[in-house]
Amino acid sequence: MTQAESADNGNRCWVVKLGSALLTDDGCGLRTEAIADWVAQMAQLRTRGLRFIIVSSGAIAEGRARLGWNLRRVSLHEQQAAAAVGQMGLIQAYESAFQGYGIHTAQILLTHDDVADRKRYLNARSALRTLLELGVVPIINENDSVATDEIRFGDNDSLAGLVANLAEADRLIILTDQPGLYDRDPREFPDARLIRTGQAGDPSLLECAGPGGTLGRGGMLTKLKAAETAAKSGTETVICSGLEAGVLLKIAAGEQTGTLLGVARSPLAARKQWLAGHNRPAGVLVLDDGACKVLAERGSSLLAVGVVSVQGEFNRGEIVSCTDRDGKEVARGLVNYDAGETRRIMGKSSDRIEELLGYVDDEELIHRDNMVVL
Repeated sequence: MTQAESADNGNRCWVVKLGSALLTDDGCGLRTEAIADWVAQMAQLRTRGLRFIIVSSGAIAEGRARLGWNLRRVSLHEQQAAAAVGQMGLIQAYESAFQGYGIHTAQILLTHDDVADRKRYLNARSALRTLLELGVVPIINENDSVATDEIRFGDNDSLAGLVANLAEADRLIILTDQPGLYDRDPREFPDARLIRTGQAGDPSLLECAGPGGTLGRGGMLTKLKAAETAAKSGTETVICSGLEAGVLLKIAAGEQTGTLLGVARSPLAARKQWLAGHNRPAGVLVLDDGACKVLAERGSSLLAVGVVSVQGEFNRGEIVSCTDRDGKEVARGLVNYDAGETRRIMGKSSDRIEELLGYVDDEELIHRDNMVVL
């Protein structure tokens, strides 16, 4: 589907992701005039029935500026402190800009645990949808002031992809300081070609992605991964320059700008979106070739007989990753037995589970209803 075709196809909710490189002047405070311009475009599009969710970086950079720190101060505790200080200025900037159009905003801070836990995930989704129904613009950021390296998303691109799933958005717009995805790094190759269209999840596009910049933790690779995540809920992604005048209005008008990444397959059910978007499985099950083939071709449940090894420690009901012998992930799901029990029954037929464990709760190691094939 082209941008022109999809522009008239009833897009009602957009997730707009703004990165630190756009929002700040090289780490020296917020670009409030730029924020006002993006808000003005969103306010205009809201009169046409579009609803917006903003995933915004910039808190740490703004906090550093307020505290007078240079970019070399990078310890986790200093970043957490900077995030707490900078979040005040960041939200104030958005609130002031939207208030000029009589639009209310709401702040939502998330950590990985908030989407890893099914109940908290559903609560976040309900809150988000209620805010949209009330006409409020949610401003979402990672909760950097409490997140640690073990629980953080790692970049707001990944968070934006998950938010697109939460809201089942029509579009994810990733605004960056680059015109879009190039076939190679334009900073090194002047003849690099801008890729206008592609499919989210296309492995060939990953070869074109380069590293991130100084201010942000992401890069083009994380943006492609975010597009792949968003596509699981049927959301197409546009990666484009936030520096381009009227860029949101142009996208809404169907003009070609940036890189459009379409959706190659049907959206997953909401429960399987949650499973697929889980960034940190509790363990890994390595499967034999037969099990991998059955999962891929039939979407069947996983039986213990197809498991050749177990990695990590996990409890019953936690999410585990299923890989082939080469380490490629083929599925993930909620496991019915803990790691110790799984090691005892792996490679064995289901009718031996009671003999080996002394009881049997489920014949399947992972039921197909609790599994997503990747």
